[in-house]
Formats: sequence, C-alpha cells, structure tokens
Amino acid sequence: MKKYAILVGHGAVPKDAPKSLVEEFKRLERASPGSPEFMEADRKLRAWPRTPETDPYKDGLEQIAASLQKQMPDHLVTSAYNEFCSPSLEEALESAAQNNAETITVIPTMFTRGGIHSETEIPEIIRNFSKKRPEISTNYVWPFNLEIIAVMLKEEIHRVEKSAVSS
Repeated sequence: MKKYAILVGHGAVPKDAPKSLVEEFKRLERASPGSPEFMEADRKLRAWPRTPETDPYKDGLEQIAASLQKQMPDHLVTSAYNEFCSPSLEEALESAAQNNAETITVIPTMFTRGGIHSETEIPEIIRNFSKKRPEISTNYVWPFNLEIIAVMLKEEIHRVEKSAVSS
C-alpha cells in the first residue's frame, strides 16, 4: 500500500520577493480574490525561488517533514502550503494521486481551533479532492488531541529550562 502524509503549513513571503509583487498580491487579495490578475500574482509569489535564508518558514516546515519521514518510513512525507509558497495542498494531493497513492493523510501545523485554514479551507480542499479521487482514502488529522500537544509543549519547556540551568 502506498501511503502519503502531507504536512501543511501556512507559508510565508520570501524575504527577497520584490516589494511591488507583494503589494500587488495583497491589493488584489483584498480587491478581487479569485480574479485572473490575483491568480497570476499568487502563482508568481508561490513560484519565487527560495533558500533557507530567504524563506526560513519553508525550510523549517521541510525539516519537520524530514523528521516525520524518519519516524514513518512506511509513508512518503511531503509538504504543502496554504499561501505564498508551492506546492499548494491541491498540488500536493494531485502529485500523490499521480504517484499511485492509496492513502493520503493531511496534517496541518496549526494546532488550535479558530483558524480559517485548518477549520474551513483544508477540509474543503480534501472534500473536493475526495470527490474527484474517491478511490484514494484521504484522511485529515485535525482537530488535534490537545492533551498530546500539552505533553509535547511541557517536554519542550523542561528541555529549555534544563538547558538554561546547565549553561
């Protein structure tokens, strides 16, 4: 069985993107989201070349995906982005489908309720994909078990406090 896990992050504007492109994107996002002009600005921004220095967010998400891949060798772990960066979740889902995925599990990096991406946009994208590709089992890991998140945060607090004491 070919299993995929797609880690979805928000995405960030690369530090070296032209200010004029970012301003045009934001203007169009407010004035006419979905217009051909907006879609073109979105495409340009998502396709902007990135490095760890120009887009530390993308680099960080890819590092998490690489760590998750080590923990889950029976899955192919990839990244996707809600905004500003490629691939989009739609593109990542389609890529997995084209590579004969049998199961795809989508995991957002947004832990709390109340966000438009994790509560509305991502589930809608998954529903649309599932209608198009009903033969692929598509799952969504959300909402998170907040007790598990609290344990992870507690462990990180202890790690930092222990490090601060020993320095």
